[in-house]
Amino acid sequence: MNDATAADITAGRKPVALIIWRLLALVYDFFPALALWILASAAFTLGFSLAGHTVRQNIAPFSGLQWLLWLVCWLLAGLYAVLSWRHGGQTLGMRSWRLRVIAADGGRPSLSALMLRYAVGSVSLLLAGAGFWWAWVDRDRLTWHDRVSKTRVLRMAKGASGKA
Repeated sequence: MNDATAADITAGRKPVALIIWRLLALVYDFFPALALWILASAAFTLGFSLAGHTVRQNIAPFSGLQWLLWLVCWLLAGLYAVLSWRHGGQTLGMRSWRLRVIAADGGRPSLSALMLRYAVGSVSLLLAGAGFWWAWVDRDRLTWHDRVSKTRVLRMAKGASGKA
């Protein structure tokens, strides 16, 4: 299987459906996101105890504070992903598998396109990865978040620079 390039995209050739590579990168990227979530949870726990609650008392399940924590965790993961994509086109997991996000025209994606990519990708994951699996039947082999955000994920050749 040949690696896709930006020239392939601009020439109108279909990029290879890199579902396995994308999923492996997603597994790798879980760990930096988890570290950010742990920091956010520690901050919430510290704030909760400083607000007068005992150390052994937990934030109530499904309370407003717990929903806020989930939102903060989602936003932190999005910040990690969007900033990584914006500055170099890759997250840490994508570097391991030589993947890079580019705009559909082969250029650098806009910040709004990357935020939209993250939001639609999140919905896709919540729906058991349906947007990822869609690439197997899509005529251009694109995921939902590729298509909606007008971005593409390419696998770079070995030894290729990860710089956008």
